[in-house]
Amino acid sequence: MNPKTRVLIISQEMSPYLGEDSMATITNKLPQYLLEHSAELRLLMPRFSGINERRHKLHEVVRLSGINIIIDEDDYPLLIKVASLPGARLQVYFLDSDEFFKRKGVFHDEKGRLFADSSERMIFFCKGVLETVRKFGWSPDIIHCHGWMTSLIPLYIKTVYKNDPIFANAQTIYSVYPNNFDEALDKNFYQKAPIKRVELPNYSHPMTD
Repeated sequence: MNPKTRVLIISQEMSPYLGEDSMATITNKLPQYLLEHSAELRLLMPRFSGINERRHKLHEVVRLSGINIIIDEDDYPLLIKVASLPGARLQVYFLDSDEFFKRKGVFHDEKGRLFADSSERMIFFCKGVLETVRKFGWSPDIIHCHGWMTSLIPLYIKTVYKNDPIFANAQTIYSVYPNNFDEALDKNFYQKAPIKRVELPNYSHPMTD
């Protein structure tokens, strides 16, 4: 890997915050390995309610919060929180939303059913990630996506964000995990997922938090 290669890692799970499977382990160990090999990294994941803010010392990054994410003509505020990854000189950015992530279950309700608004949750997270990276003012060379909740990001980068200088030179990797998702999103998913606006906001001040 070339020195200072910029790697953006996006995951729905990461140890020790959430999950005990291979995805959570890989997304914990991989950034540490890349850091040891001179990469520059940003790590992003959802802030599910199962992530204990006090234990992991999460705090809000006010300068990055305040973006509104539009889904099917409805606006949802996005909050950004950050914590240090234990055992590494790395920060993890958490995308938070009272509407989509403040609930007992991670992906399923108390009856074991996939949340009815899973489409909106995924769309919110994927759009939120890309707008947050734009607000960083930081151009990744590699974007590595983990988990079904990140699966729209390669599509968005190849379409509505294809002319955005932040992502112009980025190469995208999507990792597939066994038994990661075997359910169905709602029938209106294809109408909700597109980003209809053409003009993207201009964030002129790089963020380094």
